[in-house]
Amino acid sequence: MEKVCFDSETLLDDVEFSKKLLSKDGLSRADMVFALRNLLRLKYYPVAVKYFYSEEEVEEFRKNKYKIGIHPFTFCHFSAVSRQRGEIVFSRRENLGCSNARYLFGWKDFDENEIKSHKKYTRDLEQAERFVKTKPRLPEGLKALATAPLHKAPFEPDLIHIICDVLQSYHLYNDYASAMDVHPIQPNFMMNSAVCGGAVWTYVNKRINIVPMCSGSYTAGKTEQGEINVFIPWEHFEPTVRRLLERTVRDGGPSFPRTGETYPGFDLCKLCNFLIFKEPKC
Repeated sequence: MEKVCFDSETLLDDVEFSKKLLSKDGLSRADMVFALRNLLRLKYYPVAVKYFYSEEEVEEFRKNKYKIGIHPFTFCHFSAVSRQRGEIVFSRRENLGCSNARYLFGWKDFDENEIKSHKKYTRDLEQAERFVKTKPRLPEGLKALATAPLHKAPFEPDLIHIICDVLQSYHLYNDYASAMDVHPIQPNFMMNSAVCGGAVWTYVNKRINIVPMCSGSYTAGKTEQGEINVFIPWEHFEPTVRRLLERTVRDGGPSFPRTGETYPGFDLCKLCNFLIFKEPKC
């Protein structure tokens, strides 16, 4: 388990900071968290998601300190606790309170209730049934799941869940496309399954995904300011962060609108020709 240490590195400018990380043979999990929070100004911790398919893995995980919900909660609540409070949380089937997530995780069979829960979004029950049946599902045999802030995760993640604003997600997408040499990238949106469905799709397809939050996420305490979800396979995560660092060194800063500026740069009139400042001659 790694700790994020905010030491003298915080005094380095973006380029020197990025050069220092790139000089390492490999980025630690703490390095990656610090880079994203420093260069893209992520408000929350990136969340490591783990799906356990063997009891041996579960028992190994349970040697660590972790928490469980006192009531069954949704999968997005588990992720929210990890990104907002920095907690390591664990769930068996009985601890997961969301019917949609249980269906996608293979912990619940298809039934009429699953159709009815989507009727509020669809034209009729026939359309609701078709929509539910087109959702991705995890392979059978899931034993448990866990979420944790990436730098504290006591397991090898399957994927990383990031909640951020839309411009931050755009930066992540561009760096992912460049790092993985994939273009264009097509997001996969699922009705009534933002976090659980987004995570499952990325797990199954091994590709970045971006998904708007479900309709009740704000009132349910799962988002703060209407943020968006980004899911990145674990094996693609370090190359994406490394690409961000490389671009920062090359361009003098991580922000696209004007090179050489820290994200997010100017919040107003970014490309206005009159908003230029220079050093005086004397």
